[in-house]
Amino acid sequence: MTASSPNTPVVGLEDIAFATGANRIDLAELAGRFGVDPAKYYVGLGQSEMSVLAADEDIVTMAAAAAAPIIERHGTERLRTVLFATESGIDQSKAAGVYVHRLLGLPQAVRVVELKQACYSATAALQFAAALVARTPGEQVLVIASDVARYELHSNAEPTQGAGAVAMLVAADPSLIELEAPTGVYTKDVMDFWRPNHSATAIVDGKLSISAYQDAIEGAWEDFRSRGGAAFDEVDHFCYHQPFTKMAIKAHRHLAKVVGSELTQAELDAQIEPTTGYNRRIGNSYTASVYLALLALLDSDLDLTGERIGFLSYGSGAVAEVFSGIVRSGYRSALRSEDNRAQLDARTAIDDARYLQLLGDAAAADVHDVVHPQQTSAPFRFAGVAADQRQYEPTTA
Repeated sequence: MTASSPNTPVVGLEDIAFATGANRIDLAELAGRFGVDPAKYYVGLGQSEMSVLAADEDIVTMAAAAAAPIIERHGTERLRTVLFATESGIDQSKAAGVYVHRLLGLPQAVRVVELKQACYSATAALQFAAALVARTPGEQVLVIASDVARYELHSNAEPTQGAGAVAMLVAADPSLIELEAPTGVYTKDVMDFWRPNHSATAIVDGKLSISAYQDAIEGAWEDFRSRGGAAFDEVDHFCYHQPFTKMAIKAHRHLAKVVGSELTQAELDAQIEPTTGYNRRIGNSYTASVYLALLALLDSDLDLTGERIGFLSYGSGAVAEVFSGIVRSGYRSALRSEDNRAQLDARTAIDDARYLQLLGDAAAADVHDVVHPQQTSAPFRFAGVAADQRQYEPTTA
């Protein structure tokens, strides 16, 4: 398989890393409070755990922690742009990436901007990054997706919360994934999910959101194919946005039916299952979700060399995009598979009472002036707010 003509620079993912919260809660804990069988979450949602932030963690600390190993490995000499995608914004004006810029000690000759469109915006950032690198192949772009998924306590959506960040380095002649040129896009004004300025939690119409997701993926796929994108049977694995992993499975079966695929249900599920491992344990990470799916696939035991991966990105409201990429030879040498699994295993298991306390403390915090004692062992921490200014610092040993 090939993705580029001889006159087009090969652009794609040079590196990828992730970070998540310090704590985890088994969804059986929530099932006990809700009075339901844990299988409702383990099987019905396809989720086993969700990450829970310590009081001194947020989208900035996770973003910096995800990006730090990439900067350590590649340096900053070629870095010219940081694109920070999130729907968990911490300021109505200042980009969260500017805080990350300082924490990582990046050069001043770097542009930083924040992008928002629900869970989709990391894909927009990736496409913008690829265009920048194609224009100037000597430059690199750091794309960061970082989010905290929060819903009303005791609501049906509560078990689909989570938190995580993925950082990706976009470069010419990449080590991991070569992005193919065709993309398919779709936008429709749908009120399936939104978060007003006055609310700390999202509002969601669950039934509408599922149908809007499927409609958007179908529309983006149609546009993708009309622009020369690969056929369904030319794609080996599919990475979907995963608000919960069962949603990706349902979406894939829906798309297969739309395109008339003759694959069995077991064969279709096998195209998805290797992408679900990390999202199943982290929960919903909004903009980072589809790229955690990619990371889980890359870290699997499968030999993906030369295989084509389809990406199906969705953001409520609603925007979707479909694109594809080819896994590069030697990709495993750029992975951190053992470290990734160790990071998930190192999270502190908490019970429902501690989980509710953490969420309650976060909701009650005085945003004008608050100090957070150190709780996280991650590289960076959110120390609090002084005179409406957020304070971030490296974590002390």
